[in-house]
Amino acid sequence: MADLRINLAGIQSPNPFWLASAPPTNSGYQVQRAFEAGWGGAVWKTLGEPILNVSSRFAATSFNGQRVAGFNNIELITDRPLATNLKEMDETKKRFPDHAIIASLMVEPKQEKWHEIVKRVEDVGIDGLELNFGCPHGMAERGMGAASGQVPELVEKQTYWVKAVAKTPVIVKLTPNITDITATAEAAVKGGADAISMINTINSLMGVDLDTWHTIPHVRGKGAHGGYCGPAVKPIALNMVGECSRNPHINVPISGIGGISNWQDATEFLLMGAAGVQVCTAAMHHGFRIVEDMIDGLNNYLDDKGILSVMDIVGKSVSRYSDWGDLDLNYKIVAEINNDKCIHCNKCYIACEDTSHQAIDLYHDATGLSQLSVREEDCVGCNLCSIVCPEEGAITMKEVEHTLPSMTWNERQECLKAFSTTAEIIGG
Repeated sequence: MADLRINLAGIQSPNPFWLASAPPTNSGYQVQRAFEAGWGGAVWKTLGEPILNVSSRFAATSFNGQRVAGFNNIELITDRPLATNLKEMDETKKRFPDHAIIASLMVEPKQEKWHEIVKRVEDVGIDGLELNFGCPHGMAERGMGAASGQVPELVEKQTYWVKAVAKTPVIVKLTPNITDITATAEAAVKGGADAISMINTINSLMGVDLDTWHTIPHVRGKGAHGGYCGPAVKPIALNMVGECSRNPHINVPISGIGGISNWQDATEFLLMGAAGVQVCTAAMHHGFRIVEDMIDGLNNYLDDKGILSVMDIVGKSVSRYSDWGDLDLNYKIVAEINNDKCIHCNKCYIACEDTSHQAIDLYHDATGLSQLSVREEDCVGCNLCSIVCPEEGAITMKEVEHTLPSMTWNERQECLKAFSTTAEIIGG
């Protein structure tokens, strides 16, 4: 079997699957249960000044029969005393010395506050620190979490403060509630971060009850924005991980977070540059034992590929993630419909006719059954018909034989510029 051990900025873990800082890591009892189930590490629920949480704090959205496609919470950091958490962290680390325990921290943007909590937490023998600059609700209104994470200068300064006294690796957790996450990632690196983690939750309001007009969730009739996570945020998270992975100024390991529900999701994050992943919503939905399928699935995948170590796939897709201007304008694919597999719902025809390029013809055979065909000369290869088709294999996208050389937009512009310059010289 493949070697699933990872090394993330010096933090050793028996596998890349960690629980994210969240309700599942709120106590020693929970973290120990998670380690017994097979999780390689856990980021302890964020420590700081004890706060009060509200009742009615979670909400979820379902889509097409899938429960918890998206998840929203207005829960804050730990509401348990720091001393209690530290005692349980110490006990857990002694019982599971080979598993990674990371302390998530959040305090006011004051140097003395950071120094105090870092020293206290490291005294119990944890493996690393994660600075929570991502929480978008509650704590942000007090100047912490995303309020700091949205200001590169504050990210750099507070990271620098922590690094001045930290003896263990420092991971900086970034907020997605920003125009360009690479700006704060670069700031974390400048401050001395050993690694970064992303993404924290996205600002959101889950919904409004059409009978009562209350927001969902509500606390005695009042609501507030919360943090959005779950499967629905995976594409956003994967993009941000990819953007940071391909940025030459962000040359530190990444812990990937956001909508990871199975081994396939985790593998995509690894390929896009994450050296490990963190999971929350899926564990809350299905329990800690989902990690068993994650471990087995990743093991089988690596074995099938003939890959000996999970670290060997980290970042393998990063070089293929580029800018629009680097894409080949002469590459072409077209749709191909297999009428033997078609269930005659005509969704592809409707989608193409109403909202795409009118490249599908619909006719009826002698029995009255609808038949579909693609006019390849009109098909732009947008993929829409294959996306809306409910029948696996009924529509495939095939590559058209290339007759033109590769030409990107950037290359085209350079050619036009050169041609214009040459014309000017000749004309002069």
